[in-house]
This record gives sequence, C-alpha cells and structure tokens, in this order.
Amino acid sequence: MSAAATAGDGRTRCGWSESSELYRNYHDTEWGRPLHGDDALFERVCLEAFQSGLAWITILRKRPAFRAAFDGFVMERVAAFGAADVERLMADPGIVRNRAKIDASIHNARVALDLPDGLEKLLWSFAPDPKPRPATLADVPAVTPESAALAKELKRRGFKFVGPTTAYALMQATGMVDDHIADCWVNPVTP
Repeated sequence: MSAAATAGDGRTRCGWSESSELYRNYHDTEWGRPLHGDDALFERVCLEAFQSGLAWITILRKRPAFRAAFDGFVMERVAAFGAADVERLMADPGIVRNRAKIDASIHNARVALDLPDGLEKLLWSFAPDPKPRPATLADVPAVTPESAALAKELKRRGFKFVGPTTAYALMQATGMVDDHIADCWVNPVTP
C-alpha cells in the first residue's frame, strides 16, 4: 500500500485510509487524536482486542452494534455482566462472537475498575515523547518499547488480550503516538 494517497478532495492521507469511506472518515476525525476518559479508553481496549486477527474495517463496521451490545462500554455496566450477558453477546450477529474476547472484555472492565488511579492515567503514562511523523507507512512500527512495556504492565495487573502489537495499535488510535505520515493533511495535535 502506498505511503500516501490523494483523494478526490485533494487532501493527502495515510494510504491505508483510502480503501473505504469509513476508513477515510475514521482517519480524518479519530485516528491519532488524543482520547481521554476511562470509559472511552476502555472501549478502545476492548475493540482493539476484538480486532486481533481481523481487519480493523470489520470492527469499524460493527462498532455501533458493539456499543449497543456492551452498554456503551461503561466500565461499571460491563463489569456487572454475568453468564446471561455472555450468552446474549454470543448470539449477537452484529458483533464478533468470540467467547474468549467477550470474557476478556468483561474481565478487563472489572480489572480496570480496581485500578487505583484509573485506566486513563495508567495508559497515558506509557505515551512516549512526541517524535517526527514517519515518512512512509513502511516506517511505522508494529511494536515499540513503550507498547511492549504497556502490554507487560496491563498483563501484570490482570488484563487479557493486550499484547504489544495490540497495545501499539491502541496507542496509535488514541493519539498517544502520532503515526500519520509526514505529508498527511491531518494536523498534529497535542495530547
């Protein structure tokens, strides 16, 4: 895939964003923009885990159904899910029906609620210092020392489905790192 693509609107974007309008809108309005708040970040932890082994477009297409099925990803509500909720989720064709990922999301909500300083503070404590944007998509890593450290700490605290690659995707998506390519039109933002 090319490093950059120019759409009909004349804007140069990261090449991955040009394969669909949904990707383009996500790229232009969300990806790489700082995200804060425990519930908002919890949603992203869950969705990145559900994405594992799948294309992100699959998750984007199903995100409204995920939000409905997981009660808006409000941690307190998800933490209270029981066996009947798991069966309801397993029967929901609007989401990715993977029992291990569903169980992990419920488990992770419970773990996140027990964090002394909250999920946001923990996640953002691993954000690296800002660095220049990559020149091309080939310059974007899949894992960094920070994402490996974040994954290790999340696992130490009891989180599931949070490997270094998933942690880095989370960091990219929530603006902890800015991996828009250098000539992308999206303006850098400060965390």
